[in-house]
Amino acid sequence: MNQAQMMVQVKKMQAEMTKAQEELASTVVAGSAGGGAVGVEMTCDYRVTAVKLAKEAVDPEDPETLEDLLVVAMNDAVQKAQEASAKRMSSVTGGLRIPGLT
Repeated sequence: MNQAQMMVQVKKMQAEMTKAQEELASTVVAGSAGGGAVGVEMTCDYRVTAVKLAKEAVDPEDPETLEDLLVVAMNDAVQKAQEASAKRMSSVTGGLRIPGLT
């Protein structure tokens, strides 16, 4: 492969990477805890878009439980966002592990 062909391939991969990042920024995943009592929606670029609380999750006498449920729901959403991101980026990179992308 000559240098010109390589540059064409690099530009194509950059365009695909940009498209994938845009898709991930608009892809929403949901995390939950407490059997669905607490829910968190997040984009795959890690922006929280919604937090949903069931009435039974809110106990003024026990805020620590709600705090714990929020942590679990957030971590669940982050894990799902990471999985979606890794899957999408591996389709762009052909399975190559590129630091910072997967």
